[in-house]
Amino acid sequence: MTNEIKFPVPTLQIDFAVALREIRKKYLQDALFFTIGELKIADVDKQLAEYVPAGDLSILARYGLRAELLFPVPMILQHNPFLLGYYRLLMGYSQKEFYGNDKGFGAGRFKSMETTGVLNKKIANIIPNLCMAFCEAASALLHGVEKIELSRNILDDLTLLTVGPQLRGGANNKVGRAGIVQVFEVIRRIVNHAACHITDSSIEIDSSTGRKVFIQFAPDPDIIIREEMSSEFSRNVVAIEIKGGTDISNIHNRLGEAEKSHQKAKLQGFTEFWTVVNVTKLDKSTAKSESPTTNRFYSLSSLLSGGEEYEDFRRRIISLTAIAG
Repeated sequence: MTNEIKFPVPTLQIDFAVALREIRKKYLQDALFFTIGELKIADVDKQLAEYVPAGDLSILARYGLRAELLFPVPMILQHNPFLLGYYRLLMGYSQKEFYGNDKGFGAGRFKSMETTGVLNKKIANIIPNLCMAFCEAASALLHGVEKIELSRNILDDLTLLTVGPQLRGGANNKVGRAGIVQVFEVIRRIVNHAACHITDSSIEIDSSTGRKVFIQFAPDPDIIIREEMSSEFSRNVVAIEIKGGTDISNIHNRLGEAEKSHQKAKLQGFTEFWTVVNVTKLDKSTAKSESPTTNRFYSLSSLLSGGEEYEDFRRRIISLTAIAG
């Protein structure tokens, strides 16, 4: 019997499972327990008594839980700076809000602890301040969840709830970067015959005008084309934004991001603004209302497979870089 129902391979979940195994070793309870095993419990308890309210210690003791499951103290973070990530995840703070400037956490200076496991000398003396702030938040969390049956598993689940969106965001970024690389490769094939120097992130062309043209990865927008007018001045020609996500339900947000990028590029003197998307059945009129600055919308799949849209893209690249077809 032929089954008409077919699902794709859950590649994302497979990647998540592999990533989660590494995260457990570095940031979750496994890492915390391993670190505690390397410290003198009497010293840890002494600091816990100093930083954690006695009432909170009593609550945790009633559930048979050690206080460091919720409350960080300086000697733990000093011994294993990676564990800053554990307490951040437990409190439900995303990396962006915790280390960014938008929410005013004031924690940006500590980011290297989580990302590299290194405790910078400049921040070593303010680790107690970091722990006090965490302990205040942890106390609020403890009293908020005390009415349910508190356990190690519940606390572990809370960290995983924060890890999930973090992994999803990382996967989305990976998809986005892949789309940028694919568009860059399409452009490279178009101009390859006229290129005088190519690297992984830039293409240098000797155009028919006698001036050099550069095609480059950029932080915002994703790919730019500029013409060198002199040793001190370049003319910005094309700004290309690539939105590699395939989720049509999120296309409005991505087009809004593209519009912001193109508006910045416009202020930088760019005159052409292209947006490449990776969704099917894009309504061009709706897309134009979401990103009015965009001159041309292209489908990533069309650029990769050829056809009329690719030919239009190719002709415009050739024309704007002033090279032979």
